[in-house]
Amino acid sequence: MIKGQQQFVVSAYQGLYDIIIPKDNFLRKLNDLVDFSFIYNELLENYSIEMGRGAKDPIMLFKYLILKATYELSDEDVVSRTLYDMSFKYFLNLAPEEVNLIHPSTLTKFRKLHLKDMNLLDLLIKKTVEIAIAKGVLISKTLIVDATHTKARYNQKSAQEVLLERAKSLRKEIYTINSEMKEKFPQKITSDKLEEIIEYCKDLVNVVESTPELAVYEKVKQRLNYLNEAIEDDLEHLTLSTDEDARIHKTEDSSFFGYKTHTAMSEERIITGAVITTGEKTDGKELQSLIEKSQEAGIIVDDIIGDTAYSEKGNLEYVKENEITLISKLNPMVSCGSRKKEDEFQFNKDAGMFVCPAGHMAIRKARQGKKGQSKNQVTTYYFDVKKCKYCSQRDGCYKEGSKSKTYSVSIKSDIHKEQMAFQETEYFKQRARERYMIEAKNSELKHQHGYDVAVSSGLIGMQMQGALTIFTVNIKRIIKLLTEQ
Repeated sequence: MIKGQQQFVVSAYQGLYDIIIPKDNFLRKLNDLVDFSFIYNELLENYSIEMGRGAKDPIMLFKYLILKATYELSDEDVVSRTLYDMSFKYFLNLAPEEVNLIHPSTLTKFRKLHLKDMNLLDLLIKKTVEIAIAKGVLISKTLIVDATHTKARYNQKSAQEVLLERAKSLRKEIYTINSEMKEKFPQKITSDKLEEIIEYCKDLVNVVESTPELAVYEKVKQRLNYLNEAIEDDLEHLTLSTDEDARIHKTEDSSFFGYKTHTAMSEERIITGAVITTGEKTDGKELQSLIEKSQEAGIIVDDIIGDTAYSEKGNLEYVKENEITLISKLNPMVSCGSRKKEDEFQFNKDAGMFVCPAGHMAIRKARQGKKGQSKNQVTTYYFDVKKCKYCSQRDGCYKEGSKSKTYSVSIKSDIHKEQMAFQETEYFKQRARERYMIEAKNSELKHQHGYDVAVSSGLIGMQMQGALTIFTVNIKRIIKLLTEQ
């Protein structure tokens, strides 16, 4: 059963918050900035209003998740820190003297039972955008788009490997404190059976938890909590050797296993829309969704700034139809072709034919491909193969024994020609320099909020992590902009 509003806390010590927590404290500012009652409206259908025991306040539980995303804490650690951190208690609407806190497993249940079916990502981004617009710190009509990678939690490793790695990390940390603990720990396991490895990890946890002098070390506590979470909280995700939803994404010189977060950001560096996909998805295909999500959040979109991934033909047609300017260079394969300059054939405009590097002109040409398909049509030029056989420059140009020698050139559509002309303008070049800002935002997500690695497995878990992390960085940015006014 859910109550209709957050309970007002009455405490004789409430005045301590005004003494202890400074006015510029981030959590105090966050509490003042955001009316979290919108959480009730979104979760109402997931609770009974009249039946059952009184549920834990969903606003408080949601705020716990915000604290986890802000300070990179496990469920166990965020609850533990609330016992002594007054700013946490203030943010959670708890009395200063409160010691009866939730059990960490409550957060797991809250995520899985009440949040997984919500469109949390769009909801939280929209909420921050509404706040930014209302406060007058978001006025830009330009979006900067990009995608960033997040590695899967298990990164193609089996459940056994994950558990053993976490156990090893815990033991290693303890050895630096007290090497004599080696004799007390259970013997290292050689079996590869998941059930036996879980028992080994549980035995290790029991030894550590029964040694109170180790509990004072923060790094030991953190590693212990992460091992406990892997055992108790995430066993349902460890039944397969890999994360089912994660995918491999390959580049020319590297690859990764995980997810992609496609984001649109305003010039004020506030994220206005996001789409989270598996790692193999291409960036350009999500542009239309990012524009539409940003518009639904209340953004007027005039310009889009992005790299070459966003200049595919479908996007060029979409932005033209919607009167949006796309500041994105055409892929060099489209605008310049793939040949090196020294291999280029020269076009003779008078004859309407290409001339090869040896000076021989094509003898005929033909158009290939059909209109209305995703690929551009090409014009293929045919050369006199008799001359090619004896040409002094035939090496690397003519394949011995071939019955023909051709040279093909893509026929650029009108929309490609327009974009090629536009990207040579001073306006395009000046605006394209602003793209660096979104790379800095991606770096902030990863290095300040742990977004480089997924905290759970599955696409749903990644979307929840993205929602909470983006909400946090947006609120931090809004607070900073308000401070600068």
